[in-house]
Amino acid sequence: MKILTVIGARPQFIKAIALSHAVARANGVQEVLLHTGQHYDDNMSAVFFRDLRLAEPKYRFDLGGGRHGDMTGRQLIAIEEALIAEKPDVCLVYGDTNSTLAGSLAAAKLHVPVAHVEAGLRSFNRRMPEEINRVVSDHLATWLFAPTETAVHNLASEGIGGDKVHMVGDVMYDVSRLIIDNPGRRTDIAKGLGLSDKGYAVATIHRQENTDDPDRLLAILEALAELSAQMNVVLPLHPRTRKTIAGDSEAGKALERLMTIDPVGFFDMATLLAGAKLAVTDSGGLQKEAFFHGVPCVTVRDETEWVELVEHGWNRLPASITSGAISEAIDAALASGGGKQAMPYGDGHAAEAILKVLSA
Repeated sequence: MKILTVIGARPQFIKAIALSHAVARANGVQEVLLHTGQHYDDNMSAVFFRDLRLAEPKYRFDLGGGRHGDMTGRQLIAIEEALIAEKPDVCLVYGDTNSTLAGSLAAAKLHVPVAHVEAGLRSFNRRMPEEINRVVSDHLATWLFAPTETAVHNLASEGIGGDKVHMVGDVMYDVSRLIIDNPGRRTDIAKGLGLSDKGYAVATIHRQENTDDPDRLLAILEALAELSAQMNVVLPLHPRTRKTIAGDSEAGKALERLMTIDPVGFFDMATLLAGAKLAVTDSGGLQKEAFFHGVPCVTVRDETEWVELVEHGWNRLPASITSGAISEAIDAALASGGGKQAMPYGDGHAAEAILKVLSA
């Protein structure tokens, strides 16, 4: 069996390592990696291949940047050519990026079966590009690998069920166990930044809904600046966010109170999370990574796909994206110290379960 795997963004590099390792242990399975280049600079791309020992992609394009239609269209053309050349048995896509959508569309039009990992997630907000990407990919997929029971129910409500849907757990938990089960893999990044264990917060901001809206971005930065009066706030700054802040003097003033660093690799971020007292993010993946490390989280969005974390008290959504509401959510998260004991994301063997289904 030949699998062509489409990846293009930071979260997908991390997710891909679990299945790639499972493929390496299997007989009769070949994986061809295709990297669209949606995230293309070293800190957002190459560092993850080095950290996670992910094989260099056979196909690597520079198809990031630009408007959504332009980016997705260029990716669609490139992926189609690779599919024609490789003639795979399966096209595997992860998550909800433009690369996910382009891979699903290209494969479906060539009648190559699509496997969607992280299927069934819903924010129910069609203004999010990611929501469009994941919904379309789910409806094109032959195999839908759901990370949670909630995701299975979401698919069923859209008429997708039966033997197409498989609740396998979350591949992110598979990968997070690389450092949870092996503390020796932690790096010295926290020490290098002069941070004390549980004496700082980690933040990330990259969603278009926040970075493209000056009011929302300023509110988030002001809340983080207020938090910095209590503890250091480490902010690995996404290129899109840095570009936006450069033209906003108020946002720049708030940013000066934070400990900004360049984007970091998987093990550095896992190390920062493991030692943090709080995470503040708009990232889907980081919400879960924080939970895996037992760190409470505030998600600066209007909704989240990972509703289980809210239900169990590990994650909080502000009442609104204003500095006051975000600060209130931060204070509540710090006071709680976490949530209920729960493990809604499987047993850490999602990749093996996915490969078993595809090989059947």
